[in-house]
Amino acid sequence: MSNVRASRVGEQMKKELGQILQQELKDPRIGFVTVTGVEVTGDLQQAKVFITVLGNDDEKENTLKGLAKATGFIRSEIGKRIRLRKTPEISFEFDESIAYGNRIETLLADLNEQQKQSD
Repeated sequence: MSNVRASRVGEQMKKELGQILQQELKDPRIGFVTVTGVEVTGDLQQAKVFITVLGNDDEKENTLKGLAKATGFIRSEIGKRIRLRKTPEISFEFDESIAYGNRIETLLADLNEQQKQSD
């Protein structure tokens, strides 16, 4: 039962975080951020937010620093928008799955090209 609730809270947090990051935050360090997922623990005490950032490695690091600085504000906004007894602690992490998927796609295209050339 708690896993179902945790996933529902995670989905609601994902939706609200998207709005907060786009409309509420004014930090110039925070670039174009997409929230790709939120994992909430079963006891709803902690939330791991997975993000992707458009830009190079420096822009990604600056975005992560800006988000870390704004975590208190983000958490208070989540608390206002979602009715929970206690708002989960939020941590931000880069979602590497998109880069991983792109890498696999590139490798498969290269293999396909090599196979065509050898035929």
